[in-house]
Amino acid sequence: MKLIFIRHAEPDYINDSITEKGRNEALLLSKRIKDWHVTKCYVSPQGRAKATAEPSLKELGMEAEVIPFLHEYAHNVTHPLTGRTGVPWDFVASDWTKYDCNFDLEDGFLNYPCMKTNPDVASNYSIVTEGFDDILKQYGYTREGRFYRYDKAVKRNLISTVGPNHEVRNNSPYKNENDEPVLLFFCHLGVTMLILSHLVNIPFQTLTHGFFLPPTSLTIVSSEERWDDEAYFRIQAMGDCAHLLTGKEPISPAGSFTGPFQG
Repeated sequence: MKLIFIRHAEPDYINDSITEKGRNEALLLSKRIKDWHVTKCYVSPQGRAKATAEPSLKELGMEAEVIPFLHEYAHNVTHPLTGRTGVPWDFVASDWTKYDCNFDLEDGFLNYPCMKTNPDVASNYSIVTEGFDDILKQYGYTREGRFYRYDKAVKRNLISTVGPNHEVRNNSPYKNENDEPVLLFFCHLGVTMLILSHLVNIPFQTLTHGFFLPPTSLTIVSSEERWDDEAYFRIQAMGDCAHLLTGKEPISPAGSFTGPFQG
């Protein structure tokens, strides 16, 4: 299956919507998406995600299911060193990196002392990860430890992507690519990072501080079923803005503390 996470367009946070530039970004996104064979769309309940999704849903002729846990993971904490109140990431490097818990898997980051300043950070972690696993279970993927079991799997013991004659193999389990489930999630940077952390077992703070997802960018994740009924998720693309570059629309710096590369 394919999971495609779409960050909302350039935000107008005051009105929980998107800017005029953001509307143009969303239109360019919709032109990219319009011919995709999408199984289902999900959207955050927040206005900026819904406004971003609207043109794409119109092009696809689909409606999106509103999922409360796709709400931005913005349960404010008191930031060490700066003393300000803000989202549970975007910390000063000299502080967050000195805590080993921030490099632990799963919910280890919740032991970072400032996370204790808001109990919603911990309670909503479980809501997001368990809720996302419930969606995957509807498509046959059940979490087991740090990987998944796929109940529709056929026996596959793949050990190479290249055959004995050096030809590149097509290892898709689908005879017709249109049969593969493709799920779109219109949501936010923080909650996407939290879900990715859960799917591919990379610490949450490492993702939020080490990777940037520009507005309307695509993060594409594929399930790989290569050994019996085992499945693992693998990121094909992260923060992909090809539709903006093709449409001559600059990549917005919203969410970045430097200017994005525009090439």
